[in-house]
Amino acid sequence: MSLSSPVVASPVASSADLIARYDANAPRYTSYPTAAQFTPAVGAGQWGDWLARAPLDQAVSLYLHIPFCKRLCWYCGCNTRAMNRESVIASYVDLLLREADLVLARIGRPVRVGSIHLGGGTPNMLAPADLERLFAGLAARFDLGDCFEIAAELDPEVLTPEWVEAAGRIGLTRASLGVQDLSPDVQAAVNRPERFETIRWAAEALRAQGLVSLNLDLMYGLPRQTAENVVTTLGLVTTLRPERIALFGYAHVPWMKPHQKLIKDDELPDAPLRFLQSQAAARYLTGKGWTAIGLDHFALPHDGLAAAQRSGRLHRNFQGYTTDQAPVLIGLGVSSISRTPDGYVQNLSLEREWRAAVSAGHLPAARGVALSPEDVFVGAIIERLMCDFAVDVAEVAARHDRPVESVAGAWTLLERFAEDGLIEIEGQRLTVTALGRPFVRAVCAAFDPAAAAVADRHARVV
Repeated sequence: MSLSSPVVASPVASSADLIARYDANAPRYTSYPTAAQFTPAVGAGQWGDWLARAPLDQAVSLYLHIPFCKRLCWYCGCNTRAMNRESVIASYVDLLLREADLVLARIGRPVRVGSIHLGGGTPNMLAPADLERLFAGLAARFDLGDCFEIAAELDPEVLTPEWVEAAGRIGLTRASLGVQDLSPDVQAAVNRPERFETIRWAAEALRAQGLVSLNLDLMYGLPRQTAENVVTTLGLVTTLRPERIALFGYAHVPWMKPHQKLIKDDELPDAPLRFLQSQAAARYLTGKGWTAIGLDHFALPHDGLAAAQRSGRLHRNFQGYTTDQAPVLIGLGVSSISRTPDGYVQNLSLEREWRAAVSAGHLPAARGVALSPEDVFVGAIIERLMCDFAVDVAEVAARHDRPVESVAGAWTLLERFAEDGLIEIEGQRLTVTALGRPFVRAVCAAFDPAAAAVADRHARVV
């Protein structure tokens, strides 16, 4: 049910008041259910069954996790480790291809691939020869004829001319360069020295090899960071005209990532300062011609991400906002996450355990969650809110053959959001206002019955 009549918003509260009321811990909703709800009840056996009946009428997406970095950045929340031994990295490539064989054996049919994403870690820790060997192995196992995108997350400080040339040969189409912040003081506080000249060289070299879309990853909320730092960094990187910019809020979760304890708590900006940084960045980027995409992405109007938003085809997955509509995602490598219409599954997170399982011929699935019809319904509501800042709950319910009454409790939780002008409700249609957009994760959490139970596993909304 919806609110029976429009809620009259109270006089607009200050940003400090809104932060005090709504800056709770909440998921980033790159999936629903979230990874915090995965359990060992879903393992290798169920993953094998799901693969056997996975729908393959559309091309699948591949995600390959490369868990190696040259250095360990103290802010990092990814599954990675510092590693410079080429033999260890080369053997990891062998096992990625071995895992692909195990997956294909369970599927038992030819598999067409529409996109490939290399994440990490730092995929350009692979030697150029290993990168080409990996893609030759994938081409021998999968049908890559429909592959429209090959993307990689790259560390500019590790990128070499030889790697860029190899990337051109495998057909890399999109790259994300890690920038975060260009202030030397902020970089020192997170153990990530990086020069703008290095980033500029990387962007120009990749484009010369045929790259068609460049994304830059930036962060706010880092230690010693100010709004001035953020805008100064943007002033430099926007001269490169990246098609996309991702601006993530730093998630300080030292209880989950012990290396984050190296960051001094008293050097972190508080919630109002984080809010100021994110809003200053958004104003700067939209003023320079980038379109705001969802919560934390920006794209030039001609980019596919902006086009997808305009047409209502924007999606969200573990890589953030995306145009990828594939119903099946196959993750290879340590800690990688896969999805079929049956549910989500995540590989073993400890590299030695993943290596042992794959070497023994076992699927390395460790945990996951089966999707119920209600999960799919709620997930569709949350995805539209995260992507469009609006959702017609009745339309989603009809499309998924679910009773709207099953999410009736959300409307009660959202009454105060409406009273504060963060959302507008008309019948079964909910729209997040411009004032409420920074708090959209909290709006989504109202539809998520597990949000409160797993709140301590997630970062703050602001």
